[in-house]
Amino acid sequence: MTSLSTALRFPIAPGYRLNVRSGPGTGYSVIRTLPEGSWVTINCQTTGTNVTGPYGTSRIWDCIGNGAYVSDAYVRTGSDGYVATRCS
Repeated sequence: MTSLSTALRFPIAPGYRLNVRSGPGTGYSVIRTLPEGSWVTINCQTTGTNVTGPYGTSRIWDCIGNGAYVSDAYVRTGSDGYVATRCS
């Protein structure tokens, strides 16, 4: 796996509280909720449930910690594709 020299930090969509889930999909349990104005560090990305949010519809889920995932449709990455390495 490629090592990233700098952490990839991105803001969540303005006006939204974002559910953090235990896996890459809406069928996984919510383990916490990020408050409005939060930023997330994307460690890696993977495919999961399709979600429609303020930044479109996406199957990409962002791993923001050990066992913590958010839908990329709520994260302003500036891209409709992957911006980080794939989760292994």
